[in-house]
Amino acid sequence: MNFFQPSFKLIAKQRDGARVRKTYSAPATPHQRLAADARTPDAVRHHLQEIYAALDPVALLRDIRDVQERLAVLGDTQPIGHPAAASQSIDRFLASLRTAWKDGAMRPTDRPLVKAERGRRRPDPHIRATPELRKWFETEPWRTGSELLSRLQEEYPGAYPNKLLRTLQRRLKSWRSEQANALLFAPSEKMPPGYEVTTLQ
Repeated sequence: MNFFQPSFKLIAKQRDGARVRKTYSAPATPHQRLAADARTPDAVRHHLQEIYAALDPVALLRDIRDVQERLAVLGDTQPIGHPAAASQSIDRFLASLRTAWKDGAMRPTDRPLVKAERGRRRPDPHIRATPELRKWFETEPWRTGSELLSRLQEEYPGAYPNKLLRTLQRRLKSWRSEQANALLFAPSEKMPPGYEVTTLQ
């Protein structure tokens, strides 16, 4: 029997062409609906009222969190014997609610799963020419991917079709990012080929 979570109940549904109009009751808990039903015996209604008066919603929420935490621990560990965790006191649980909003949801099942980084799905089509491409790029870093691919096709006819242009452009983007980091964060060290640092006199 749910004593605390209210919900709506569909009372009527009327169709007017393509439009459907639905009428719902006022929100109420299953306990409230059962107590208000004329078919419920007085003895049952009185017994439910005694149970409701003895319930503590804060303690119930604390117990739910404890059980969720134990289920999460059981799901992440091997099925070996573990001592039961001590129940959290009401005062400590209430104190944790004051800062719970900073961490978002309280449920252990809401913790995001860390996914492994996606690796390469197919062999690198430029693996054999990578050293040569890198040398060309370091010598003339302003060259575009199309220019380097054309030069590669001249060196190796039929080996590198035009469909590999996007792959080469991503490679150049990575290399340019490396050069930019070298320029920004290590100006006093060895500079990438093709770049010079000029100081004002």
